[in-house]
Amino acid sequence: MTGPRILAVRLDSDGDVLMTGPAIAALRYGPDGVRAERVDLLAAPPGAAAARLLPGVDDVLVADVPWSGYHPPAPDAAALLELVELVRRGSYDEVVVFTSYHQSSMPMALIARLAGVPRVVAASDDYPGSMLDVRHRRPGNPDGTGGEHEVVASLGLVLASGRAVPEDPRTALRADLPALPPDLLAELGDDLTAGRVVVVHPGASVPARAPDPRVAAAAVAALAAAGWRVVVTGGPGEVELAARVRGGDERVVDASGRTSFGQLATLLTAAAVVVVGNTGPAHLAAAVGTPVASWFSAVMPVERWVPFGVPVVVLGDLFAPCRLTRAQVCPTPGHPCLEVSPDRTVEAVAALAAGEVPVPPPATPLVGADLRPGAEQAL
Repeated sequence: MTGPRILAVRLDSDGDVLMTGPAIAALRYGPDGVRAERVDLLAAPPGAAAARLLPGVDDVLVADVPWSGYHPPAPDAAALLELVELVRRGSYDEVVVFTSYHQSSMPMALIARLAGVPRVVAASDDYPGSMLDVRHRRPGNPDGTGGEHEVVASLGLVLASGRAVPEDPRTALRADLPALPPDLLAELGDDLTAGRVVVVHPGASVPARAPDPRVAAAAVAALAAAGWRVVVTGGPGEVELAARVRGGDERVVDASGRTSFGQLATLLTAAAVVVVGNTGPAHLAAAVGTPVASWFSAVMPVERWVPFGVPVVVLGDLFAPCRLTRAQVCPTPGHPCLEVSPDRTVEAVAALAAGEVPVPPPATPLVGADLRPGAEQAL
C-alpha cells in the first residue's frame, strides 16, 4: 500500500520553521499508521534555509506570499496562480498548515482547495467555511498569553489530525551539517573544542527583538574580560552591526557574513552558551542542544517563543511598556525591555555553562518559572 503524499506549510522565518520541526516529523505516520510516501515542506524565503536542515523532509518548496513575513510582497494574481499550480503538481493527499496564534491559515487553505487537495488541516478561530477538513482551535488568549509554546501548539495540530505525537519533543537537524570555513576554524583553534566559546548574535529579523548595539557591545566586552572566547555572528546584512559590537577587541572573533545557516548550526553546536535575542539563531541553538542566554523582547509572549528544550535564562524586562504589542520597531524610547547590564549577561552565561539551569519539562508552564536560586527570570 502506497502511503499518502503530505505537504506541510510554514510560511515564516527560520526560527518558526525550526520550532515546527517536531510536528513536521510527526506527520510521517498518518492516523491509520501508514507511512507517508513523502512529506514536503512549503516555506517562505526567510525560512527556507532552516527547512533544508530538517531531517525527514523530502523536498522544500519556496513561495513568497503576501499574507506573511516582515516585508511581504504585494498581492499578485499570477504569482498566486503559480503557487496553486505548484501545489497541484505535487499531487498531495493532505496539506497541513502551521501558523502562529496571530496568523490566519485561511489564505493557504484556499490555495490548497484551489489545487484540488482532498484533505486540509489547520488551526483557525475564524469560521473556515468549506476550506478545512480538520479545524483545530489553539488554547490561549487573543494577546498570545496563556497559550502553549509554539513547539507544543504545532504538535497539537498534528494530534488533532489523528496522529500520534512524541511526549518529549525536540527539534532535530540533519546529521550532515556542513563544516565551518577553514579560516574560521583556524582562528578559533583549540577554543572550539575546549568549551570556552560563547557565541553572541546581536541582530534579529525584527528590530524590536534585538538589543541596542551598545548593550550587545558591553556584553561582549564583559564576556571577553571574564575569559570567554567570544564569537560575534550575523548574516551578510549584519556585518556592520557585528563590527560595532566587537569594538575592535582582538580577543573577539567576528564571524558575521562568514557562515551559511547550516554552518552557523555547526558553530552553535560547539558553543558553551549562545547569547541572542528572540530570533532564528536562538531556536537554532535550541535545535543543537546549546543553552541560551536570551535577550527576550517583551513585545512577544515569552511562553510561546522562548527557546525550547534547553536551559534558558531570560534577560530583560518582560513587563516593560512595550509588553505584548507585537511591535516590529520598539514603541518605547530607549528600548528599556532589553536594557540588560553586562554583569547580568556574564552571570547568566556562567550559570548556564556550569549546568546550574535545568531544562523545564515540555508540559510545564514557563511564565514566571524560577528554576535556580537567585535567578531573576530563569526559564
